[in-house]
This record gives sequence, C-alpha cells and structure tokens, in this order.
Amino acid sequence: MFVFVCAGCGAELTTPLSQVALPVHARQMYGNGVQLPVLMESGTFAVDPDPWGGPWRMWDEIDPREAEARGVYAPVHALSDSTPGASVIAPGDIRGTRLIPEKLGGACCGLDGADGPNMACEACDLPVATRVDDCSLWQAVRLSPDAVHRVPVDGIHTPPLSWVELAEQGEGAPPVEPNATWGGGRLGSNHYWSWSPKWEAAAGQALAHLLVASQGQPVEVPGGLTADVFQRALDALLPTGLPKRRAVLAGPGQPSPDAGIDILLVPVHPQTGQTWAPADPTMSAYLVPLPLGVWLWLVSPQSYLPVPASGRIPQEVLRDDPLPLLPNHLLRADRRTFQHTLARLPAVRTTRLRTVLENLTQGASADLF
Repeated sequence: MFVFVCAGCGAELTTPLSQVALPVHARQMYGNGVQLPVLMESGTFAVDPDPWGGPWRMWDEIDPREAEARGVYAPVHALSDSTPGASVIAPGDIRGTRLIPEKLGGACCGLDGADGPNMACEACDLPVATRVDDCSLWQAVRLSPDAVHRVPVDGIHTPPLSWVELAEQGEGAPPVEPNATWGGGRLGSNHYWSWSPKWEAAAGQALAHLLVASQGQPVEVPGGLTADVFQRALDALLPTGLPKRRAVLAGPGQPSPDAGIDILLVPVHPQTGQTWAPADPTMSAYLVPLPLGVWLWLVSPQSYLPVPASGRIPQEVLRDDPLPLLPNHLLRADRRTFQHTLARLPAVRTTRLRTVLENLTQGASADLF
C-alpha cells in the first residue's frame, strides 16, 4: 500500500491506498446533467498514463511524428499538454488539502478541473491535485504527478486475485441501472433507468478493437445480449458480402475456444490491468478487452428478481413494483471512449479505419454513438 505526500513539504495527502487498473470509463462524459458516482473505489488509486486537462494544443499545431511518439496515430480535435501519469483517487481518500477559490472555474453543477489544479496542500499551499465532480463527469481527485510523491507504507501485502478467484468471486455489472440527475428528473424523480454508463464506455472501447480485429470483413458476435451491444454497430461500420470473422466470449471458467475462432472477447483484470489470454500459445485470435463486470454479465446474464418486502417503501428507495422501465433506445457505444481508443491503436493508420474516425467527426453514424 502507499500514501501520497506533498512534494513541497512532505505532508501526507491521502489515506493508505492500493493500486488498481484505471477504469475504462475514466474519461467518459455521460449525458446531460447526470450526476455520476465516484470513479474509484475507496482505498484504491490508478495511474492515468495519458495527459489530462489543459493546456491544450490543436491537432494542426502538432507534428504527426510527435503525436505518434505519444501513442496517437490519427487526427484528434486536440491533445492535452499537461504532465502524464496522474494518480486518480476517490474524493473521500484525500487529506490535508483545501480548495483554491480562484481555480474553481465556471462549470455547470460542480468542478470540472478546466482551470488546472484546484486543490492545494494545507501545509505549504502547493497546488497538488484537481477535483472533478461536475455533472456528466465521474467524481474523482487527480493527484498531479509533479506535485506529489508515492511512499510505501507498512501493511500486509495482498497479492492480486487469480483469474479463477475473479471468476468465482467477481460480481457482474448490470447493463441497465438507475442514473441520478441534478434537481429532479423525469416524472418528478431524481433517478431514471437507462443503459449503464460503464457499459456504454466498455462498448466504445471494445468496438474500436473489434473494428481492428475485423480486418475489413464482417464480424459475427454471439447472440443475445452480446449481439444487442455490438452487432448493430458492426453491421453498420463493416462491409457486407465477405466471409465473416467469428468472435466468441472466452476467459476463466469458460470452455477453451476452438482453434478456428478469429476474435476473443475477454476480461481485463481489475487489479493489474492485464488482459486474459488463452493458455494455448499457438492461438492467434485477436483479444478484445472488456471490464470484468461487463464480461461476467455477458457470460452469465442475470434476470431482474425483485425481493419481496412488507410495509411502506421509504420515499428515497427506488421502487421494485412496477419493474424498472427498460431504456427507450438501443445501447449506443460511448463516442468519446471509442474515439480515444481507436486513435491510439496503430491499425487506425489504414484508410479504412481512418475513414471511420473522419465520418464520426463529421456527424455520421450518430445513431450508433
């Protein structure tokens, strides 16, 4: 475990934290006026390898060779010029800091971090972090890599769970959930049922990989919920009339995939960030990463089973009678996550995939995202 200390005076700024993988939805901007929850679980931190926030440089100001050196292989609107490697934590795990009044910005319902670090060390006033909690953004504190140091602390070192343990103990993430709104929502409630933001972000990342794995051919995914998530977008973005490449779900506890399978939809270890891979080293299938909770639900879909209750339901408890409404639209992959992922895959330099990004920028395929 680690604590983060101020680089200026050495004051402790966090509770003891364990490192985990950065969630795929970390950069997501979801909906309009939606109150998203905390990004990181309490007691954990993740390192964001990419720069985040201002200052920004427009794409026409960047030499393509510099962009490729930063892992960006296709034109984007702008690139952050901030220092990469920020550590992302839950707001409740920060200590010994204060907000900087002149850095709170003019965001909608909270802090968006647009003005740069907005939290200072209480002991020496060094700007050390950026708090983000505005509507449509996941709530988090980003510790500036050049203003804090990570220090090991005494404690029991717990090794990461094995894949078998994750398959047995991990919990699936439901694809539909209540989203909170600021100041009340539909029909006077401050919640509404819709596709999970985590699922839309996971779909955006996986769809970018599926397009690369397609090699310009149609792709067929398993039926049921997996097809509901991916097949419509794949059919719209890939050509027809060519032999189909098959994608299947694979991972711990699942049957070994056949040798002729082209694409495997596999889980990512939530602690290490490692992508699961088959034991057979000769298998050459393309591995498409999925967050563990999404993958678990796809391999073992669960039904909505309300729990019987007696007495009156408290006002703030979501009702289970009638059953929650289903979303009023098909699942759409998160555009921001899709673009961020595809632009950072070297295969995007092909004309076929570059055209997909250009069409998306021009507003085409809007109903898919």
